Amino acid sequence: MNTERSLIAATAFLVLGIGLIIGYCHGTIGFSAAYPVAGASLNIVIDTKGLPAMAGFGATIVGLLLLMVALVQAIVGQVHWPGDKAKAPAHAS
Repeated sequence: MNTERSLIAATAFLVLGIGLIIGYCHGTIGFSAAYPVAGASLNIVIDTKGLPAMAGFGATIVGLLLLMVALVQAIVGQVHWPGDKAKAPAHAS
């Protein structure tokens, strides 16, 4: 699996997972500004229950793992190992 496919799969799983969690949530968001600034607060409550919660969490974890795999593949792809011949760009004639 090359880097591009890993990145596409990671993005798809992350969008699916976060979409399920956010799409089926019943929550609230509250912001309170205060002086002094130490009294300011931001509260985010996300409550997702049932199958969307389990599937969303699982898809998000798979997406994060695939994102790490794509990162490692991209790093390894940039390293030129000793003994490897330099490849000509694909668009060169």
